[in-house]
Amino acid sequence: MSPSPYYRDEMVTLYHGNCLEIAAWLAADVLVTDPPYGMDYNSGWVKGREDRPISGDKTTQARDTALERWGTRPAIVFGTWRVPKPSGVRQTGIWDKGDDPGMGDLSIPWGSSFEEFYILGSGFVGKRGGAVIRMNKPPVSNRPDHPTPKPVGLMERLIVKTVGTVADPFAGSGSTLLAARNLGRKAIGVELEERYCELIASRLAQGAFDFGEAA
Repeated sequence: MSPSPYYRDEMVTLYHGNCLEIAAWLAADVLVTDPPYGMDYNSGWVKGREDRPISGDKTTQARDTALERWGTRPAIVFGTWRVPKPSGVRQTGIWDKGDDPGMGDLSIPWGSSFEEFYILGSGFVGKRGGAVIRMNKPPVSNRPDHPTPKPVGLMERLIVKTVGTVADPFAGSGSTLLAARNLGRKAIGVELEERYCELIASRLAQGAFDFGEAA
């Protein structure tokens, strides 16, 4: 059972709540998401603001339970080498963020200027190519108000390899939903934190304006 949508237009439906308690997203055809995955992320990512931990990010439990419910249908799930991958991964992809050193151990002169994404299930389409996507991370000054955004263009590059309605049960700042709509695809999102639901609704209401391709 699902509550009334927080936001809805002709292509996108967004729910506010816990995706493990809301079933609407399970009716989609493909899962594309950047879930909390056990990093216990906490960062003063904008100077002058308090640190903003990500809900549910102390373990991979939310991610793993959501994927268990999703089953063997196609899924693209972001993650990190620092924690165990979800079960059933068929391929590991890399988002190369360019010169941005990213987060990590500041005591060594190398930063993790990349993130992983995992391919699970079957039913993907399109020409076969490499599993590395190179796309610069937008500067903080040109990002939406979220600590771990993904470029809309990056999510488009992933979604185009799939068919049908897109689900994002950890919608965050709304990248997946914006990218799906840009591609003419319907999407269903769920977001636990209301402040991010507000952000997603605002971005979707602005149509094609995409904050410099950030998500």
